[in-house]
Parts: sequence; structure tokens; C-alpha cells
Amino acid sequence: MIEGSEGNKTRLRVLVLGAEGLIGRAVCDALQAAGHRPVPGVRRRQGSGGAGVDRVEVDFAHDIHQADWLPRLRGIDAVVNAVGIFAEHGAQSFRRIHAQTPRALFAACRETGITRVVQISALGADEHASSRFHRSKRAGDAALRAMVPTGTVLQPSLVFGAAGASSRMLMSLAWLPLAVLPGGGRQPIQPIHVDDLAALVVRLLEHDTRPECLAAVGPQALSLVRYLALLRHALGGGRLRVLGIPTTWLARLGRLGGHWVDREALAMLERGSTADAAPATRWLGHALRPPRLFLSSAEAADLRVLLAWRAWAVAGRVAVALVWLVTGVLSLGVYPVAGSLALLGRVGLHGTMAYVALYGGALLDLAFGVATLLLRRRALRRAYLAQVLLILSYTAIITVALPQFWLHPFGPILKNLPMLALIGMLYASERR
Repeated sequence: MIEGSEGNKTRLRVLVLGAEGLIGRAVCDALQAAGHRPVPGVRRRQGSGGAGVDRVEVDFAHDIHQADWLPRLRGIDAVVNAVGIFAEHGAQSFRRIHAQTPRALFAACRETGITRVVQISALGADEHASSRFHRSKRAGDAALRAMVPTGTVLQPSLVFGAAGASSRMLMSLAWLPLAVLPGGGRQPIQPIHVDDLAALVVRLLEHDTRPECLAAVGPQALSLVRYLALLRHALGGGRLRVLGIPTTWLARLGRLGGHWVDREALAMLERGSTADAAPATRWLGHALRPPRLFLSSAEAADLRVLLAWRAWAVAGRVAVALVWLVTGVLSLGVYPVAGSLALLGRVGLHGTMAYVALYGGALLDLAFGVATLLLRRRALRRAYLAQVLLILSYTAIITVALPQFWLHPFGPILKNLPMLALIGMLYASERR
């Protein structure tokens, strides 16, 4: 252990890169609890940390030179690199995020004399790696070994954290009435709780001698389907019902662009992710948390609410899409065109303008329906805002020109209110 002048443990100032992610946040918390001083490396200064917490703004997609990192390492005693991506997007490529920028970072560590470095890699980033994800991670690991030989490559298996995106995806899958799994979920994994992983990072940084590489795995290897069954039980569910689908079928869907069914991701899953847990247990100094204890009762209660909300949000999104799609189809001629033109005439639209309004509106409705089903993130939020604007516009027109519809016993205009509320909730949900 590193010791101070009076035998007390030295307080380390640790730059934690990827501090806004699941692992990075846990490492910052663990360092602080151990009496050290984490310095979160974040993409936006206002995005992490609290009062009195130093933050460093970094961008792994662009900080690819050693000179970019030298100023950020002033006064730093140790570095933890917890930055990683599972799917490429724009400038965020595997090569740049996992290999090129870490190489520059580690070169800067060598230049400034920083010897305590932990690189969060992935189990499977070895000589047998075939996926771009694993090969790029392996390249980053090799850069650490070459430039900071006293550093450690920490290779976790599947990491569980109640707030993690992948963990919540798996819990959603486990909570479904029927879980659809590639190959029936027979693939071997060895999940580790994020708190145990963070504690391992702290222990490694505190010791003067560290292993070159350490597999960060949970106490037991188990199949994916067994893991999901344990998560379902922890959430208060009954027996897990599974529908197995051949992996080759799902691999063909990879060309549709969804990274959860990407061919390489499925290949990594098929390869498995297990290792001997004894070294990690020795370094941790106590038993690793088993999967059946990953969720506390309080976390399980909160997650049940969240999973229910997500399920109803999906149902709401489909319902909104159907309203637009069915309305568009009806307006194109299923409902008598003469009746539609008569209504438009009552608001002052006749002849060509009436036809333009009828068919243009129908096509816009169809576009909104398709957009609601297919778009994501910012584009979907914009589509929701456009829908709200359209509903408010024709509600205002009807209120002025056809106010009697507010008094209709079927409530055709009153139904706009819950429609607006539902779109508003979906918009707020998409912003998270």
C-alpha cells in the first residue's frame, strides 16, 4: 500500500475518464469513499460532479494527440480510463475511442511520470479477438503496456448496475411475459456488480505493485438465460418464459442497423465471457457479490415502476402512431371524400384548396405515424413537437369555425386533450 509520512494512506488525485458513465461514476464514488480525490473527466463541465469537485473537459473523439493531454495531467497522481462505446456513431469510432486517443493519453502519462493507470477494457480483448470492438480494446491495452508498464488492464465481463443502460435492457427483457433469446440464452457469462468493479479499481491504484492484466468477473459463471431468471426473481417476477431463436436469424437482422442484434455483438455473446474469479477475489479482499444479490429490495421496487413506465411508453408510442396512420388512411378515401370536403367547406376551404388540405393533411398524418415508429432521440422529439403544433392549430380552427364540435357527445375535440398529454409525456420520456 502507498503510505504517507506518518503511516497514513496517501490521498491520490485521480483523473477518472468516462466519469459520466456507469463505471466511471461508481469509480468516482469508490475513490471518494476511500479518502481519495477523484477528478471527473467529462464531455461537458456542467454535466457531472457537484460543488467543490474539480472537473476536466475531455473529448475522446478529438483529443487524439499527446499534447492534448499534458495540461490535463498536471497535479494528477493516477488515471482511470473508463471510456468506451459499443456502437460507432459519427466521429466516435472504435479505433479512435478505444485505441488512438488512449494511446495519446498513455504517452502523456509516460511523459509526466504517472505510473498508476487502470485501463477498463473488456474480457475477450485478447489474441482471439475477432470483433472490431474487442480488437480496438486490445489495441488500447497494448498501448498501455508499452507506455506505462506499471499500469493494469482490467477486463470485466458483463457489468451490472441498476442505472446502467445494458443492465436495464436485460431487466426489461427478463420482465417481459416472454423473453426472446438468441440460441435460447445458453451463452456463458460471468457478470460482476459495478460496485465490486469500482472497488477493484481503487485497490489496484492503492498498491505499488499491480498485475499487468486482471479479469474482473463475478463469483460464478452462468448462462444468459439463468442470469435473466435471477434478475426476474429479484424484481419479484415468476418463472422466466423463453422463446429461443437461432442466432443466425438474428444475425441477418444486423443489417437493419440495430446494434443489439449486430452480427459482431452476437458473435461476442456466442463466444462467452468467463474467467477464473479467484484473482479478482484476492485483490478485492472479500467475496464478490453473486447475481442473486445484485438488486436490493429498494432498487427492485423502483425498477418495477420504471419498467412498467417503459412498457406503457412503448404502448403509448404505438397508439399515437396508429392514430396518425389510421387518420391518414381514412382521409385518403376510406371516409367519403364528399363528407370530408363538406367539412372543409364549413371552415372556408373550397375547390383546389380543399383538395390540397385534404390530401396534404392525409399525407402529413401518414408521415407523422411513420416518424413516430421509426425516429429516435432528437429527430423524434422534433416530430412530437410538430404533432403538438398541428393538433393545436386545427383545434384552434375548429374552435373558431365549428365550435359545436366541443359539445358533441362523442367528444371528437375533447379527445385532443389526452392526445396532447400523451405526446407530451412521450416527448419528456425521449429527452431522458
